[in-house]
Amino acid sequence: MKLQTIKQNGQAAFVVVPVAEWDSIMARLEEREDIADAMRQKAAVRAGEETLPAEIVARLTSGESPLKVWREYRGFTLRSLAAKIGISSAAVSKIETGKSHPSVATLSKLAAELGCDMEDLT
Repeated sequence: MKLQTIKQNGQAAFVVVPVAEWDSIMARLEEREDIADAMRQKAAVRAGEETLPAEIVARLTSGESPLKVWREYRGFTLRSLAAKIGISSAAVSKIETGKSHPSVATLSKLAAELGCDMEDLT
């Protein structure tokens, strides 16, 4: 590696690195950061953090009703989820289609039953 040191007041103050060398250093740094991120994610999964199948992530990011996606992913019908939290299946359907907005209490019950955060349903 060919470096040029620039002094200021008799002390090394700057190092000039050829662009190709700089690009190589940055690529290695980014790779190390990616590896560290992957290791943190693996540790989180080993510690019990839930992962979602790609299909579910795609549905959630496509604009589909998050409540419907989570309900179906957890294996609930409209009727069974409604019964679990004490509201009608019509009420759950209206929430899923955006025709109704749940109270915080109802949203909290839905999230608890579906095993997700309230923010995941909004």
